[in-house]
Amino acid sequence: MLNQKQDWEIRSRSESCNRCGKEFVDNEPFVSRLTFSEEGYGREDFCMECWPQVADEPALSVWHSIFRLPPPPPPETVKRETAESLLRKLVAEDRPEHANTIYILAVMLERRRLLVEKDVQVREDGLKLRIYEYRKTNETFVIPDPELKLAELTHVQEEVVAMLSGNDNPPPAEPTETTNAPAESAAAAPATLPQGES
Repeated sequence: MLNQKQDWEIRSRSESCNRCGKEFVDNEPFVSRLTFSEEGYGREDFCMECWPQVADEPALSVWHSIFRLPPPPPPETVKRETAESLLRKLVAEDRPEHANTIYILAVMLERRRLLVEKDVQVREDGLKLRIYEYRKTNETFVIPDPELKLAELTHVQEEVVAMLSGNDNPPPAEPTETTNAPAESAAAAPATLPQGES
């Protein structure tokens, strides 16, 4: 479990260039950059014409994307929790005890090619931050990597499955022996979900 103040955030994609103000059109390439200041993380998006004018300015991370118009909203139905909706819910709640669950959900969505890892940053205090972009909306997710050991992975996966099944009270963590825990992290282990989850 992370002891530091949690830094996960979701940064929305702009609908227009942050320099010239031109609205993006469907399938238009653009460039995004992530910055950090006293106010926290900031995201800016630029059209390809404006990007050369700001490319030399300092940034935490830079990546290229394709602008996609959001799909029309689906008909109102009884909603079933998915990995995506659960990730958004836990990020919004910002509770430190969900750090491991948030990371595992991000890994699951990455393996389903819904999230794309754009960069990895390491803060001065050693905390590793993984910067993901959501393919459908180009939103940026800043997810701290708790660097889980394989010995911790099983319980976290059970917790995720319980939450996706609508159980808000997953079983408590089993005590694990840390002295002989493998050095591999959760990122190297398969993350599983019930069939049909995304």
